[in-house]
Amino acid sequence: MLLSLAFRNLWRNGRRTLLTLSAMVVSLALLILALSIFSGMLRDILASATEQYHGHLVISRDDYQETHDLYTTMTEAHLPLAKIAASNPVQGLSPRLRGYGLVSHADSSYPAELLGIRPDAESGVTSLQRQLIAGTALAADDDHGAVLGASLARRLGVKPGDELVFVTQAADGSIGNDLLTVRGIFKTGDSGHDNGLLLVPLGWLQQTLALPGQVHEVALAITDPMTASASANQLRPLLPDGIHIVDWGTLLPEMREAIASFDVSRLIFSVILYFATGLGVLNTLFMSVMERTREFGILMAIGMRPRSIRLLVLLESALLGLLGASLGVMGGIALCAVMSDTGIDLSAWITPISYAGGTLPPRLRAVLELRNLLDPTLMLLFTTLLAGFFPARRAARLQPVAAIRMD
Repeated sequence: MLLSLAFRNLWRNGRRTLLTLSAMVVSLALLILALSIFSGMLRDILASATEQYHGHLVISRDDYQETHDLYTTMTEAHLPLAKIAASNPVQGLSPRLRGYGLVSHADSSYPAELLGIRPDAESGVTSLQRQLIAGTALAADDDHGAVLGASLARRLGVKPGDELVFVTQAADGSIGNDLLTVRGIFKTGDSGHDNGLLLVPLGWLQQTLALPGQVHEVALAITDPMTASASANQLRPLLPDGIHIVDWGTLLPEMREAIASFDVSRLIFSVILYFATGLGVLNTLFMSVMERTREFGILMAIGMRPRSIRLLVLLESALLGLLGASLGVMGGIALCAVMSDTGIDLSAWITPISYAGGTLPPRLRAVLELRNLLDPTLMLLFTTLLAGFFPARRAARLQPVAAIRMD
């Protein structure tokens, strides 16, 4: 009976209820969309840092990630790569060797980082070779090819097919030098990669640096980057002594802090928005209680207990919240579906932004996650019930005789 009374009472003043309900629906739908856009931005900036270069997890000697010392290498044969590749979270792994030196073409010379890779393996971990603006990616059997950043290519004045000279100090103390042929040019929007990075065949770089069979690290890609820390703990027992595995959060502490701060930001944003929504619900229920003061007095006079009066008003609040949450979630999902498929391209007005070790592309797109639905919906329901508590408390404290006599 109380439930049917509560539903009837909501629509005794339909215009007021609809206005409050519309505010709840719009606020929830827009909040879901805003949080999903924030999630899309975080996914993009995290992908730019991990899926373009670092990988989600990196295996190396204990101190290599701090020093990048040429001599801090590992032998692939001593690593359980087959077991690691077969582990549940791992989607791909790529052995790498890193070298630094001068690259030259004609009269131009610039310092650069050379990342020795196996093209097929690297394509399962990072996306650099899928961001080409000219030429082709490295082939599996390529032994003298190079794919370099767009800014470095412009400075050197090279295009696909041109030759580069690479000079460095090898691990045995000799001068390592050789010719490379430009196969392709990539552009990521990250100045660090575009200005000074070359992808070269792993075997060629091992020979040039006098490090046969040696690698500096093994980059891994996993199913969900947000579970990288747990995945690292899962894989750590497979590694021999002296070999360390770190996640992207350790490699990019600024990125980890940026993502952690997002949770605080979403909470503050939700509280501010729902404070205004709560005031609207509070006003609706208080007005409803004031208009029905005599009705409450009669109900109490014929035997309804104060706790039933309180429950009746709270049920009205709960029904209003459930209805608003249901419509708001449907509206939010619809908005996110549109933003997920098309998004908003801002490249005509802004350029890519480097932040916390990643690059934010000039576009807005929504990534709908469960928490982007669950958190604002639960907060809306809590806010609605909290707003209904005070009118319910007032209604339960009415004195029957005084309430009946009230005009």
